[in-house]
Amino acid sequence: MKKLLLTVGYILTGTTLFAQHDTTMVQGKSISDLEQKIYEIEDALKDVRNLSVSGYIQTQFQYGEKDASLKVGSANENKEKSYNRVGIRRGRIKFAYTRGIGTGVFQLDLTEKGLGLKDAYLKLTDPWLNSISASVGVFDRPFGYEISYSSSLRESPERSTIFQTLFPEERDLGARITLQAPKTSPWNILKLDVGLFAGNGIKSEIDNHKDFIGQLSINNSIKDIIKWGAGVSYYNGGVYQGKKYIYKNSGNGFIVDSSANNLGSFAKREYVGFNLYLTAYSAIGLTKITSEYLFGTQPGAKSNSKSPNAATLPTNDVYMRQFNGGYVMLVQDFGTLPVSAIVKYDWYDPNTKSKGDEIGKNNTDAGDVALNTTGFGLQWKINTNFRLTGYYELVQNEKCINLKGYETDKKDNAFTCRLQYKF
Repeated sequence: MKKLLLTVGYILTGTTLFAQHDTTMVQGKSISDLEQKIYEIEDALKDVRNLSVSGYIQTQFQYGEKDASLKVGSANENKEKSYNRVGIRRGRIKFAYTRGIGTGVFQLDLTEKGLGLKDAYLKLTDPWLNSISASVGVFDRPFGYEISYSSSLRESPERSTIFQTLFPEERDLGARITLQAPKTSPWNILKLDVGLFAGNGIKSEIDNHKDFIGQLSINNSIKDIIKWGAGVSYYNGGVYQGKKYIYKNSGNGFIVDSSANNLGSFAKREYVGFNLYLTAYSAIGLTKITSEYLFGTQPGAKSNSKSPNAATLPTNDVYMRQFNGGYVMLVQDFGTLPVSAIVKYDWYDPNTKSKGDEIGKNNTDAGDVALNTTGFGLQWKINTNFRLTGYYELVQNEKCINLKGYETDKKDNAFTCRLQYKF
């Protein structure tokens, strides 16, 4: 700005002197030199405008029953008592630079636990139709609604159990093609994403196999009073088999396949998902409903069904399970008050073939136990930057008298109080 003001002063002085004395020199500088300096300043300002910096900080207090798994702090030091923790749930800073057809995005997560990468990708958009873009790097998997919905906007503190299990870290390393007509086109309401991904989250790629993800979605509005959207997603991939033992569903349990050919091959990983959202304005206030349903085949371990999320090849026996799950969430505003009520129900059944007391027999274990969570809370939007959320979760597991530790419902309910600052 100092240089800019000085240059403007030079120009005004030079104009006056030139008119009075018919000279092309101003304080030892020619008019052409000053013009060149202006062009350089304009280029510098363009670079500044092309760069955007944003972020948010979520400071959090959590209270959990003795078996709860909290998102901040360490595990419970006394398994016989409830406990509480404070911490930074997310500390994000995001840089995005756009010039011409290219955009570069880099996002970091900084908390008391350390520094982590969240996004690092390049996006190219065609300059002719402005309808085709390609992204390469680490970014959100294009599956469903909740994965790509920013944690700074999401009303519930965390994503649903099924997404935390099947898509840990939400992001993956890969390449994606996006097709969507320009905003001036009536076809802009449709969007198609297809891509190939490494399949193990924000980690180094560890095998030659690539996973396919595709999503077709529609978003529309009715006189800006009602907004709605829907989508269908498909995931087709595989998980490396570090051992020859594969446990497959048979009746309400598993039988083992120990063929030597299993070692080094890939177990099928396949998901189908449907999502729907609706927002509507009324005299009561803004009402928002979101829902998703997923089903498919998930290869996991004996004690859990979590997807790969490590920089090393898995070495566990593989358990092939048929699963389903999803969530329904209602968010209700109250007129002009900056307060919203939140109610959410999510469920995840990792093995639809085994139920209740059947679990614990025929090679079934903790990885086959279904979970459901009922959450409710209030959110206060203090201003455009601050918001405060209080949220309680009632977590229930299947009761399995033949599985130790699951004979009754675990004591794992949790309360979250979160203050967020967004910039």
